[in-house]
Amino acid sequence: MSRLLLKGAEAALPTSTGTGTSISQARVVRVANTATNADHLVTIQDTAGGTTLGSFTVVRSTTEIFEKEPTDIVWAANAAVLASPVGFTN
Repeated sequence: MSRLLLKGAEAALPTSTGTGTSISQARVVRVANTATNADHLVTIQDTAGGTTLGSFTVVRSTTEIFEKEPTDIVWAANAAVLASPVGFTN
């Protein structure tokens, strides 16, 4: 059974394309939507303001884990979405 390895502090994601973050160049990221009344979109881009590689909706009061390239940047539609760099360990 693998366990979640915490690799940095949790922080609110930026909320616009030009201000995205690599989340300390993390390859694996955990996001938490702390909003109790709204779902929020998370977008992954190759550079700040660059090409969108993908996006997904984080349902209210839930968490998701996803993989990205270390230099890819992430931003969310609302600051209620928190992100932290993580990994997996045995």
